Amino acid sequence: MEDIRSRLGNRIRVLRKELKLSQEALALKAGLDRTYVASIECGNRNVSILNIERITAALNISLTDFFDTDEFATIPNFISLNKVADKSGKKYK
Repeated sequence: MEDIRSRLGNRIRVLRKELKLSQEALALKAGLDRTYVASIECGNRNVSILNIERITAALNISLTDFFDTDEFATIPNFISLNKVADKSGKKYK
């Protein structure tokens, strides 16, 4: 099984290329350094959720849609963001 960091990096690379963005352009939109984005795409970084949120915003995709792929479906104990609810039963998206 591919490392989660590699899956994350591959997903970012695919979405970035679909938008025809360079690593530098994505980094600027996300407020990150280009070399940091490159190391994420190579699977060399353990990225914080805050930076994942910045990147997904720069890619114009929600966190839910970002992780709602076959790549992430096989992660053990993965909790769908659509199914997380607080004590009142309110679901988060």
